[in-house]
Amino acid sequence: MSAPDGKNEFLSNELLVARRNDACPAGLPSKSGIYAERAEGAELWDVDGKRYIDFIAGIGVLNVGHRHPKVQEAIKVQLEKVVHTAFGVAQYESYIALAERLNGLMPKSSQWKTMFMNTGSEATEQVCKFARRITGRPGLIAFEGAFHGRSLLATALTGKSDPYKIGFGPFPPGIYHAPYPNEYRGLSSDEALARLKELCTTSIRAEDVAGIIIEPVQGEGGFIPAPDEYLRGLREFCTEHGIMLIADEVQTGFARTGKMFAIEKSGVEPDFLVCAKSIAGGLPLSAVIGKADLFDKIGPGGMGSTYGGNPVSCAAALAVLDVIEEEGLIERAEHIGAKVEACWKELQEGVAKGVFGHVRRVGAMAAVECVTHGDVPDGQVAAAIQARAREHGLIFLTAGKKAHVIRTHVPLTASDAIVEEGLGLFVKATEEVLKG
Repeated sequence: MSAPDGKNEFLSNELLVARRNDACPAGLPSKSGIYAERAEGAELWDVDGKRYIDFIAGIGVLNVGHRHPKVQEAIKVQLEKVVHTAFGVAQYESYIALAERLNGLMPKSSQWKTMFMNTGSEATEQVCKFARRITGRPGLIAFEGAFHGRSLLATALTGKSDPYKIGFGPFPPGIYHAPYPNEYRGLSSDEALARLKELCTTSIRAEDVAGIIIEPVQGEGGFIPAPDEYLRGLREFCTEHGIMLIADEVQTGFARTGKMFAIEKSGVEPDFLVCAKSIAGGLPLSAVIGKADLFDKIGPGGMGSTYGGNPVSCAAALAVLDVIEEEGLIERAEHIGAKVEACWKELQEGVAKGVFGHVRRVGAMAAVECVTHGDVPDGQVAAAIQARAREHGLIFLTAGKKAHVIRTHVPLTASDAIVEEGLGLFVKATEEVLKG
């Protein structure tokens, strides 16, 4: 029960920390240390009644914000009809309608089909199975710095050891990692492509590779975009060798990058596209969108999911697509991202000079690398700014190999006033940390 000021009179953050530590495994992350009581748009209140501006958005899940009225209404309407049947038992129109909507977002040069699951990890697992089945090949190539989920195969594909892989092996065989292009860190597109090709001569033949899976903008890797020329070269390489090109758009999809999907910016057409997170406004749902002629090589029973494409999640996702279109969130992503970028570049030229390294963004996916002694990653200063900002009522996440990259997932429905208030808190926190 909440008091008028939003505080839950029977709970506190301190009490819930103790209960969590007693009831839940230590390995579960605690990104903020706060316990949510309610949320609206880009704002969140904890059980102590403290208000936060939310630049995390459920780790990129809430592009349309917390509890968007249109999404909430769609959920309520569906709850009065059907909550679950399992699509393989009793099918329903909303699953088909959502598949049609997603297929229509893909390049018109191909015919597309879509199937639904529950999480990004599950969708990643499935698409890798599909690539192996379609090509008859065992190998899979992912990238250094990638994050594809926490199930066993998804963890194997992930290109960061600590904390995701340590002690969890052995992992499934046949998985290799190529360098991800990063101009700031000295790896050009041409060199990255050359090293991919070298991998396919020293570690696995290209003719044995079923699929290459890539995030067009790495998420946990530090919001690093793959250059257009790299994606085009990757497409050519895959086509030449009969390899399935898989775009992991779990974090980048649904207007976050100023396009519905990030790979659109390059003009590259993947064979399969994986999406989740912001697809359903906070409800569990993921999808694999694939070229119809490839998908249909897998016969009946070769795919499925008990909960995948749940009617309530599908209803929410249809409403999310409406909101993105009606509220111009693709354009809004560019507007919000530009505000964040301008704020960080001003700090980079001022109080954070020599501390803020590369500032980058794709749409509203904005990031800044915290560095020391030139360009050496500095996770400590990033963590200090994050902690101080949380004290002031702003929450955001870090990323990168050394957790040295500050990143934002500002809800795309956030007003200019909220965005500017949040950036003001960020500036205050940065100044306090760096000025001592």
